[in-house]
Amino acid sequence: MRRYDSPMHPADPITPCWQASLDLGFERREESTLLVRREHRGPLRVQKALYPEGPGLCHAIVLHPPAGIAGGDRLQIDSGVGAGAQALLTTPGAGKWYRSAGPWAEQAVRLKVGAGATAEWLPQESIVFDGAQARMRTTVDLEEGARYIGVETLCLGRRASGEAFERGRLHLGTDICLAGKLLWRERGVIEGGSPLLHSPIGLAGFSVCSTVLVAGREIAPEILRACRSVSSNETDARCGAQCGVSALPQLFVGRYLGHSAQAARAWFVALWQHLRPAIIGCEAAVPRIWNT
Repeated sequence: MRRYDSPMHPADPITPCWQASLDLGFERREESTLLVRREHRGPLRVQKALYPEGPGLCHAIVLHPPAGIAGGDRLQIDSGVGAGAQALLTTPGAGKWYRSAGPWAEQAVRLKVGAGATAEWLPQESIVFDGAQARMRTTVDLEEGARYIGVETLCLGRRASGEAFERGRLHLGTDICLAGKLLWRERGVIEGGSPLLHSPIGLAGFSVCSTVLVAGREIAPEILRACRSVSSNETDARCGAQCGVSALPQLFVGRYLGHSAQAARAWFVALWQHLRPAIIGCEAAVPRIWNT
């Protein structure tokens, strides 16, 4: 039995940080997508496969029972989606990156998507506390004909509590490869209290930023027009939120800047309603866990 599954006794040593990993495998079998591999170490789990959209598309909720990521924690999430399979991964709530006295906290997500398969990585927002030292990395490897939809929403500080991101550092990295060729690479460093937070070429004073990436399929002009309409109509006028979308070869990029994670999610869902049918042939179906 693994240490995390075992009862704790007073004499047990206290572990200062978590080293956790989760390895998932999805396969297409006849008309169904099955979760055929589910291996974990430490506090990362998927309790069961869910099928709210029917047997062809498997939903998996990635659980991190400690509920927050502290300095020294390292989380590794790997998912393989076999040829023709369809999988959607999300989280049960916002991720919390706590203040650190020095050690870095890290999370790495790696997705391998087979020919003709689809993967959606749709975690809920990440709240980066003032003083956090965080590294977040996402790597997506698509075979020919594979498709990917992903969203990453960051909340810098806890605005509702009057906390800004004045100390600490956040490192971000995203790579998407299609058929062995690099399609998208992005690197970012956000330092607490830096001029970037207020610069018009940075975060422009906003505390919430969100990025939507769709890869593996050309975006038709009418879909791009519909998404641009969402960007102009669904911004949060009360805080002057800004949105924009672009289409590149086999890649769609959407950006949101504002002060509301809820508004960022509503914007993503509105985009998703246009993009998902065109990319994977399914209507947008918001995971039930987002409403709890």
